[in-house]
Amino acid sequence: MLDEPLKTQLGAYLERVQQPFDIVASLDDSENSRDMLSLLQTIQGLRSDKITLKTDGNDARKPSFSLQRSGSSNSLRFAGLPLGHEFTSLVLALLWTGGHPPKVEQDVIDQIKALDGDYNFEVYMSLSCHNCPDVVQALSLMAVFNPRVKTVIIEGGAFQDEVNQRQIMAVPMVFLNGEMFHSGRILVEEVIAKLDTGAAARDAAKLSAQAPYDVLIVGGGPAGAAAAVYAARKGIRTGIAAERFGGQVNDTMAIENFVSVLATDGPKFAAALEAHVRAYEVEIMNLQRADKLIPAAAPNGLIEIQLANGGSLKSKTVILSTGARWRNVNVPGEQEYKNKGVAYCPHCDGPLFKGKDVAVIGGGNSGIEAAIDLAGLVKHVTVIEFMPELKADAVLVKKLHSLNNVTVHTNAQTTEITGADGKVNGLRYKDRASNTEHLVPLQGVFVQIGLVPNTEWLKGTLELSKHGEIVVDARGQTSLPGVFAAGDATTVPFKQIIIASGDGAKAALGAFDHLMRMPAA
Repeated sequence: MLDEPLKTQLGAYLERVQQPFDIVASLDDSENSRDMLSLLQTIQGLRSDKITLKTDGNDARKPSFSLQRSGSSNSLRFAGLPLGHEFTSLVLALLWTGGHPPKVEQDVIDQIKALDGDYNFEVYMSLSCHNCPDVVQALSLMAVFNPRVKTVIIEGGAFQDEVNQRQIMAVPMVFLNGEMFHSGRILVEEVIAKLDTGAAARDAAKLSAQAPYDVLIVGGGPAGAAAAVYAARKGIRTGIAAERFGGQVNDTMAIENFVSVLATDGPKFAAALEAHVRAYEVEIMNLQRADKLIPAAAPNGLIEIQLANGGSLKSKTVILSTGARWRNVNVPGEQEYKNKGVAYCPHCDGPLFKGKDVAVIGGGNSGIEAAIDLAGLVKHVTVIEFMPELKADAVLVKKLHSLNNVTVHTNAQTTEITGADGKVNGLRYKDRASNTEHLVPLQGVFVQIGLVPNTEWLKGTLELSKHGEIVVDARGQTSLPGVFAAGDATTVPFKQIIIASGDGAKAALGAFDHLMRMPAA
């Protein structure tokens, strides 16, 4: 199952296992079970003094295996092979079960241990989903450190009947005690906050007690990370409050145009951004959504950022880098069937539509890349593009037209996403040339029509463009003194990672220059 370099790497990791534990496999006569047994035998062979493999499990889900620390009642189970994007999750689960400490703040571990209640989690994932590992690792961590938390990680492709029965059409999908708990990416701090109702209030009080910053950055994508690095290098007090560190980059699969980095993927790039920021004296406040900006009352006063959890942060200058999110197509059926056939991440949810008919709305680069990707998984892809011709790069369009299971409709306006029995069953579009209506029967719709800036919370506070973008000058200065902005949330054209990074650095230098010119307090 594993090649020699990967075995060597895994063996080095497993040397960190400190406490003995059992791997208990529940197997049948299927090929998947044989593959799982081979994988588990390899793992056990690499650390036989600490890891014992048992094959007498009788769990209903086969193939599956549990990790059970000796002398503990912890319950963590993997159903299906945790390979692909989930191989790292498996390695971490082995290390944590074996007593190796996680790279998590101690107060998070303390909160996990203090949870009072019985929590039975089931998380459905796909091996190509780059958002799933965060969820899998969060719930694995909780199962390892709290015996009242039981977690089962289910690879949807291996348990298709179960996926169909529960009508799971998007991953990651989390069930708690048999009821739907969460859909989409969620971090361990967010899970704890949903279970521990007092966590948000405690967090808000802690944030509000922070001393004022010289530069406070709102948003943790490429622009925010670059701004934090450049500000911290000036030796000034720097903080960064991010709803999700990495931002939209986390949802980007392939990055091949960031100069000097030949190829990487979004989650790796986001992790590298955070690691770079943490190398400096920057206070990172993750999972914090800004709710309101209150301008300084005087030229040398403090700007306040109020947070959604009730806390607030103050700073002499602020850099807004809140980025953007996927744009909705805004037709009947989109919201009703979201995660029930309507999806926005082909890499995450594409495997759930294997052998089915799907549509991609959007003919730009993201739409055509999605269509090409999906064509290798699904039965047929229909591309719907509003404009008379596809807007994607020529190389992508050429590749698309070489595929025999793709149909393209240009000059076509999506008018409705139809459904029955709680899930998508078709898409209606209007031919803009003939004004005729058409219905395409299908099971999935992937929306890929660009981005909308995350600036609604700023309306009425500073100048925004007609598209909701923050208006900035050449230095990143907004219409409010001391407030700067960078990245996809601004009027700067060409929304690209490398451009956002440069703008973040520029905004930080602009904020530092502003600080130097502020009147003495």
